[in-house]
Amino acid sequence: MRALGVDLGTKRIGIATSDASGTIATPLVVLQRSGSREQDHRAIANIVEEYEARCVVVGLPLNMDGSSGEAARAAVTEAGQLASVVNVPVLTYDERRTTVTADNILMQQKMNAQERRKVIDKVAAAVLLQAWLDGENIADVVSDD
Repeated sequence: MRALGVDLGTKRIGIATSDASGTIATPLVVLQRSGSREQDHRAIANIVEEYEARCVVVGLPLNMDGSSGEAARAAVTEAGQLASVVNVPVLTYDERRTTVTADNILMQQKMNAQERRKVIDKVAAAVLLQAWLDGENIADVVSDD
């Protein structure tokens, strides 16, 4: 089962996808925010269809203490809006430290700051998706369909 990971940002949206078995996450693309959530969500829906994803995992930016702040509430709201556009389940998953982890991965690859900025959002989406794949029983999502 293929899943899509989504890292919602105010300027960019990072997208990652899993392999068909739902085992390994790979960075896919960074979408620039268009200024229209509807248009952004349609772009994500097109990716869901193109990759035949069976679910979408949206990053939930909890505070470091695990509480929900303004950013987490905004992500939940947007995930709900996205759910009305895509025809698969939309889930949220804790994304704390995914960007830090992604940045560390890219620095280990000796990428300079300008190069990292171009790809960090999709790498963060892959870190998020991989954590979800490793921690969840993906078969449960499929059986809920």
